[in-house]
Amino acid sequence: MARPHLQVSRQQYGDRPAFGTAVARAILIRVAGGELPATLRLHRPGSILACSRQDAASPGFAGAVRAGRERGFEPVVRLAGGRAAVYHERTLACSWATPDRRPAARTEARFDELASLLAGALRTLGVDARVGEVAGEYCPGAWSVNAAGRRKLAGIGQRLIAGGAHRGAVVVVGDGDRVRDVLVPVYEALQLGWDPGTVGSVEDERGATGLALVEGAILRGLAERYELGDWEPDAETIRLAERLEPDHAVAP
Repeated sequence: MARPHLQVSRQQYGDRPAFGTAVARAILIRVAGGELPATLRLHRPGSILACSRQDAASPGFAGAVRAGRERGFEPVVRLAGGRAAVYHERTLACSWATPDRRPAARTEARFDELASLLAGALRTLGVDARVGEVAGEYCPGAWSVNAAGRRKLAGIGQRLIAGGAHRGAVVVVGDGDRVRDVLVPVYEALQLGWDPGTVGSVEDERGATGLALVEGAILRGLAERYELGDWEPDAETIRLAERLEPDHAVAP
C-alpha cells in the first residue's frame, strides 16, 4: 500500500514569534478548507513564552507576561490549549495540520500518532522515552513524552476546527534549565502549582545532542509512515498569516 503524502516545511520565523504561530493557524485553515494537503512544520523557534487562551484569561496573566519578557521570552497566544510552556533556540517545534471532516472523532488517534512518533524517534537515540504525564509537570497532559517517567521532554496539544485539526509539539533538546527558570515565576504569577524538577531535556538523558540529530530521527520516523515532500509556505498562506498575526501577539 502506498504511503500517504505529507508536505513538510522547515521554514523558521524565530524573530517573529506571533507571526510563526499565525503561519501555523493559516496552514490549518487552508488545510481544513481543502486548499492545502496535510502539512507539517518542523522548525526551530526563538525564545517564546507560549500561553493558552486560558492563561490569557487568568488574573495573573500580566504578571506572567512581565516575568517572561524580563527573561527574554516573548509571549504569544498559541493555537492549542493547556497551560504556559516555553520554547527556545535549543528546542524543536512541530506543527501538523491534517484535513478531517470529523476531527473530534479522531482526537485520541492523532495524539497517539504524534506522541508515539516522538517517543520512538528519541528511543532510536538511546533515550528511555515514554508517553504519559509526569506528576507535577508544567502544561500537564496525558500525551506528554517523558524520560523514564521522571522528566518531561515534550508536550503535545491539539486545536480542532471544522474540516481539520492541528497538532503542536515542542521537544526540549537542550538547556532545560532555561525552561525551568522562566516557568517558575510565570507559574507563580498564574497561581499554578508544579514541580520544577520535572523539567528535562534530551541532553539530560544522553549528553551533548545537536538539534539536527533529533530532527533527523523525527524525519526518519515520519518517512516510515508517509511519503514526504518539501514545501515552503506560499504567498496565500503568508498573506493569511499576516492578517492573523495580531490575534496571537501580546500587547506590551
